[in-house]
Amino acid sequence: MKNIFTLIIFTALITISGYSQTKPYFTSGGEMIFSFASIDDNGKDASSVLRWAPVLNMQSMLNVDMSENFGIFTGLALRNVGYIYDGYTTNSEVRGMDEGEFTYKKKFRSYNLAVPAGIKIGNLEKLFFYAGYEVELPFLYKEKTFDGGDKIDKITGWFSPRQELFQHGFLAGIQFPYGLNLKFKYYVSEFHNQDYTDGAGNKPYAGLESHVFYFSLSTYLFKNFDFESK
Repeated sequence: MKNIFTLIIFTALITISGYSQTKPYFTSGGEMIFSFASIDDNGKDASSVLRWAPVLNMQSMLNVDMSENFGIFTGLALRNVGYIYDGYTTNSEVRGMDEGEFTYKKKFRSYNLAVPAGIKIGNLEKLFFYAGYEVELPFLYKEKTFDGGDKIDKITGWFSPRQELFQHGFLAGIQFPYGLNLKFKYYVSEFHNQDYTDGAGNKPYAGLESHVFYFSLSTYLFKNFDFESK
């Protein structure tokens, strides 16, 4: 995964240097995320609940347009990513009881620093498509547990071992005229670290394979206001 990302960045830098006459420019925009997850819970397919995350999502892109119809981009983003699972089942040992099995609703999320790399194809001043690859570093984890609508537990942590160290995935989207942007992203990496062991010796995510995917809306993500002003 790291080799793929390094190759993409290296190719982008070589391409930029080869088009030195093309002036790079920065764009930015927020992001309103509607996320789900594909879940395999110990061999059982499960569904997630829609999670809406309007904050705190910020993106800044470095663009190099080779022509009116083709360009490349990279950048930096801060993103609130997660999913809601209302079928999380645990045995009595985790709760310290003698017997039984319990099902809860879980809300998982992390704040991630992200670095994308991709291409843009179409009319770059009006309507175009874009696609790319993105690596994210989760740095602030939060997990909430609900029982019958009541919050019974909350876990937070910086650079938590409950997650894989790096998240990564593919993205694709459409930039519409006048600034509206629609994006889809799928995380190839798992959200949780299945090998994580808590202080009681339990592995709360063993067998829980989850891949987050989301749709998002943003405005002016690739809009070049310098061009418009000229």
